[in-house]
Amino acid sequence: MKTNRRKFMNTALVGGLAALPLSCSGPEVQKLDSGARKPDYARLDEVLKDPVLKRELFTSPVVIETLELLHHQNRFLCRVRSTDGAEGISVGHSGLNSLYPIFSHRLQPFFIGKDARDLDLLLDKVYIYNLNFRLSGLALGIPLATIEFAILDMLGRIAGRSIGQLIGEIHHPRVKVYQATEYRERSVEESLELIKRDVAEYNAHALKIKVGGLMFMTADINAVGPEGRTETIIPLIRETFGDDMFLYADANGFYSVDEAIRVGRLLEEYDYRFFEEPILFDWYEETKQVAEALTIPIAGGEQEYSLHGFRWLIANDGLQIVQPDNYYFGGMIRSMKVARMAQAFGKDCTPHMSGGGLGYLYMMHFVSALPNALAHHEFKGLNTHVQFDCQTSPLSVDDGEILVPTGPGLGVEIDPDFIQKHEVVKA
Repeated sequence: MKTNRRKFMNTALVGGLAALPLSCSGPEVQKLDSGARKPDYARLDEVLKDPVLKRELFTSPVVIETLELLHHQNRFLCRVRSTDGAEGISVGHSGLNSLYPIFSHRLQPFFIGKDARDLDLLLDKVYIYNLNFRLSGLALGIPLATIEFAILDMLGRIAGRSIGQLIGEIHHPRVKVYQATEYRERSVEESLELIKRDVAEYNAHALKIKVGGLMFMTADINAVGPEGRTETIIPLIRETFGDDMFLYADANGFYSVDEAIRVGRLLEEYDYRFFEEPILFDWYEETKQVAEALTIPIAGGEQEYSLHGFRWLIANDGLQIVQPDNYYFGGMIRSMKVARMAQAFGKDCTPHMSGGGLGYLYMMHFVSALPNALAHHEFKGLNTHVQFDCQTSPLSVDDGEILVPTGPGLGVEIDPDFIQKHEVVKA
């Protein structure tokens, strides 16, 4: 059954608005006298004013006394302690190998002495501190998210709540996942065998493949026949896994507008459920052109670093599915603001997930609190170097789903001996 974008948008809009307060404004766009459609930014601006962290769970200040970055063999942990002795810990992204000086010099000093209950406000102010906004993107987002995750872990332990319960209500105690695959640099035959292996390992019911070449304006790799690799693998994946498999596709910004539309129509023909980042992420007008030409929902946001950028894409219907990366975008609170804006316009959210560490756990807690979560969410396996114990979930894929831990904070206990191996990074 082909996905119809108008049907998708109408259904999503009804569902999204039903979840909003009765006082919400009506249509997402307003008519100009000329008949043109004017984006309704006012509704999104109201959404952005609402805090995400449930400050009411904390009756007393939670003053941050120490904030440390720890490293061992080019891997990182973040540890935060309050003046009352509460502690939280997070697992850093591999990008900290390059970005740890930003943590130490541009972010760490700002948070010392601050009340963690003000986390929404702090995440706004830290962009102004030392003109940090000039570092917007992964450079700021990755170290900032690492700090936020540790603070949320600490606050969750104080309140006896999971991270999901700190940033919303629990809508999804179990998270359905799609198997995210790479392999675009390999032949169609080799790619297919690797994809079948990955799907079988986790008995996946949903799958995302890569289309196009590695980066924009490069040649499509391993062309097979006159129509090329992409034209071969799109129908082949559907034929291989059958009509019941949910299929998604990601171009990583590879195409021009015309080529994205051409490939998008092929994806529509074979009932793929979204087309991720068909062109460069910051080509907003062009993304809108692709979205208007296709019925398949357009997804994006992995590379987006600006709340204002998401605001434009949502209000102007450039994206039907938003995909902030919890690490790249600077944490779950900023990502939840994007999800709330999307919900206001009847759009879905599924976070992009960075692999390695405990990225899948941060993804699960975020999704657990999403009222407008997509059917499936990115998953790259359960392998990790982190040694930890989880008492409230087996953390295994069961019939395409993973049970979200319900313990306080992140819901896991990282092995103290594992933590002890790490040394404090000196500023």
